Amino acid sequence: MMDKTFDPAAVEARIASAWEAGDAFKAGRADRAGGEPYCIVIPPPNVTGSLHMGHALNNTLQDILCRFERMRGRDVLWQPGMDHAGIATQMVVERRLAETQQPDRRALGREAFVEKVWAWKAESGGAIVNQLKRLGASCDWSRERFTMDEGLSKAVAKVFVDLHAQGLIYRDKRLVNWDPKFQTAISDLEVQQVEVKGHLWHFDYPVVDEAGRETGEVITVATTRPETMLGDTAVAVHPDDERYTALVGRRVRLPLVGRLISIVADDYSDPEKGTGAVKITPAHDFNDFEVGRRHGCTPINVLDTEARITLSGNAAFLADASPEPEALALDGLSREAARKAVVALMEERGRLRLVEPNTHAVPHGDRSGVVIEPYLTDQWYLNVKPLAERALQAVRDGQTRFIPGNYEKIFFQWLENIEPWCISRQLWWGHQIPVWYDEDGGIFVAQSEAEALAQAEAKHGRAVALRRDDDVLDTWFSSALWPFSTLGWPDATPELARFYPTNTLVTGKDILFFWVARMMMVGLHVTDRVPFDTVYLHTLVRDAAGAKMSKSKGNVVDPLGLIDQYGADALRFTLAALNAPGRDIKLAVNRVEGYRNFATKLWNAARFAEMNGCALRADYRPDAATEVLNRWALGEAARAVAAVTAALEAYRFDDAAAAAYRFVWNVFCDWYLELAKPVLQGEGDAASKAETQATIAFLIDQIAKLLHPFMPFLTEELWAIKGEALPDRGLLALASWPDLARLDDPASEAEIGWVVDLVSEIRSARSETSVPAAAQIPLVLVGADEAARARAERWGDTLIRLARLSEIGFAAAPPKNAVQLLVRGTVAALPLEGIVDLAAEVARLRKEEAKGRAEIAKIEAKLGNADFVARAPEEVVEENRERRDAEAARLEKIGEALARLADGTAT
Repeated sequence: MMDKTFDPAAVEARIASAWEAGDAFKAGRADRAGGEPYCIVIPPPNVTGSLHMGHALNNTLQDILCRFERMRGRDVLWQPGMDHAGIATQMVVERRLAETQQPDRRALGREAFVEKVWAWKAESGGAIVNQLKRLGASCDWSRERFTMDEGLSKAVAKVFVDLHAQGLIYRDKRLVNWDPKFQTAISDLEVQQVEVKGHLWHFDYPVVDEAGRETGEVITVATTRPETMLGDTAVAVHPDDERYTALVGRRVRLPLVGRLISIVADDYSDPEKGTGAVKITPAHDFNDFEVGRRHGCTPINVLDTEARITLSGNAAFLADASPEPEALALDGLSREAARKAVVALMEERGRLRLVEPNTHAVPHGDRSGVVIEPYLTDQWYLNVKPLAERALQAVRDGQTRFIPGNYEKIFFQWLENIEPWCISRQLWWGHQIPVWYDEDGGIFVAQSEAEALAQAEAKHGRAVALRRDDDVLDTWFSSALWPFSTLGWPDATPELARFYPTNTLVTGKDILFFWVARMMMVGLHVTDRVPFDTVYLHTLVRDAAGAKMSKSKGNVVDPLGLIDQYGADALRFTLAALNAPGRDIKLAVNRVEGYRNFATKLWNAARFAEMNGCALRADYRPDAATEVLNRWALGEAARAVAAVTAALEAYRFDDAAAAAYRFVWNVFCDWYLELAKPVLQGEGDAASKAETQATIAFLIDQIAKLLHPFMPFLTEELWAIKGEALPDRGLLALASWPDLARLDDPASEAEIGWVVDLVSEIRSARSETSVPAAAQIPLVLVGADEAARARAERWGDTLIRLARLSEIGFAAAPPKNAVQLLVRGTVAALPLEGIVDLAAEVARLRKEEAKGRAEIAKIEAKLGNADFVARAPEEVVEENRERRDAEAARLEKIGEALARLADGTAT
């Protein structure tokens, strides 16, 4: 006997153990040898990470695809693994050292610190793997990889060496995003723009003549960062700005510093912003760097790695300058202290014209929380331009497609304007760059120190000591190799031959450039093949109000908490059902609760079947069913399977979930079992009852299969319970996808569909016209043909019971004061005189209609206001759109009800 309720907490761990014991998710199983390979590589979560809602969505979608394809007979490899997450992991371990009062990183030294990181990884890292298993992720866990394991490290070194030999990797001095706390370059993805209430300072720079004498003229520049003026090398104005036309080509004396700098004409300057004249500091601003390069300005760095002013011994700063003693005294100050000091000095000298409040975006490190500096430094770069051309062509040729397709445009925009990739980081945790230097600065690039020493000996004719480059590679560099390095490349492994190129990549839209594009560029260049044929990009999971989840807002929803409360199946189904293409998910906890109720509904239906003798029969053949009700249910199941299959093939997870939900809840539980009750519980035909029992049992099996990709724990449990008596039943995870294509039966659908639609329409009409729930009302079929009369007679008892009818009659014309319904060509009339005041009901609905139209007009006015749309938070704008759409849908229903009630008769 089945338990009264389905208890996820009691079932999930046991089911997971059964999958593991049966090697259910192992790629290359003997029973799949003839199957077509299907491979997904997991976006590797950080070794420091724990399961958040983004992970839950991403891995649910991947798991749905993998379970679906596995059931379709394919040899599935869902390749798992983790990323070493350079800066994040180093931060975690450094914090841990501080908390336990151990020596810090620099006191320990590189080798000892890295040993500490590996020890932490072994002890605490990778907790997320067990959390993914709790979600039901069907990865081949026997093949788990790590971006710093021996094999992947070998691949990383080879790619670096090869790209350097090809002239694509080189060292250069350029601006990078610099994190002064961690003292390393970071990627754009690790930078957050934070709105800050600051100031805009207007400084007067004196104009000089050809001899360098001040003329009495000034040009006023506006800046949010006064401390960087020490590194100014030009002032830029727009070529068409008539205010400054006469000054272009002349020079100004940089206050405090004494350096003469040019006034240049450049489109970068915006006449509408500030004063229209901008100071150009190439070493401390990305835009200024490009302006300076266009006009031949030498960058002057006035900040050190900790964002302190560095002037003493700074040859670039001192060249052609005559700094005031007060300016030189700024040396060593923090940027914040220097800002105040520079403003004070400029005010003392009468050079501060104006101070304005100014709210603007300031880049911050996403992990350090400090302001990021554009910083001029020597780094290793990868020239990705030629690699980008191949990736662009692969998408143009259709070798790789994006879903949704609109991301192709974004992909093209990024790659067509791509800049060299800074691949070095000033960290200790990561893949140390495979470059060694001799005492003369000679460079030796090799896959191992032994190879580098051999190169050096060949060059010098003797053994020489070498020093390895201290930097490590950007974490994204090793991630770019993920689709082929995890399969054993550069070795010619069987897995590489069978599963590469991979099939589908499922990832977030936010890393389309940082990861997806890089995998495509590097994969094509290294393997000469696209790494995947399809890229599915999902959106974000937001809170119920549509706001982005963040710890500071306190609106983060913990997926593990939801799993504990409602079960993994309910969370998974929620995420799939809400995953509409191109729209962020608004996750309300009541939706998860609702799909927990869906699981309960199915469990209760299975218990009802058990209590009514519905058991699987080995000899049951669905195509041999004779009862119209059973043939209808089988046909509806066939349509549901076709709809779910088509939706999953099209990556419409929401449509697939909706089709499965509709069949299970509405068709099977609400209609089929309800219509079958008289057969199951009556004293009628034994053969009819036996067929119905067998059909119900068969359909529960098909439902388990259909829902398995979405709700694997519940369905695996049902599969085991229902198949206890069957030998060699096996795991549902390895069962075949339902094949019901030949069971569609138009005749039975016409009959039962008419009954279902008629009852549904009567129920809707009762609700819309406020018929009391307990009231029994008459039904009159108007001008019914013989087929409709026969159906009404065959299903009369059912119609009376389910629609709360007092009687069913027939007439040539509709009765007076009756609501009319059109159901599959049959006019059905509900005489409501004496039951409902039709005139009052019309008046009420007209009032509701007017309120609805007014509400829509108010919302439309808001959405039509460009200023509101531009300034309001994204979630507020989206909420208004949803309110408008919901109100429009309500108006449509009111309109339908009014049409039925107009003048007291149907129209």
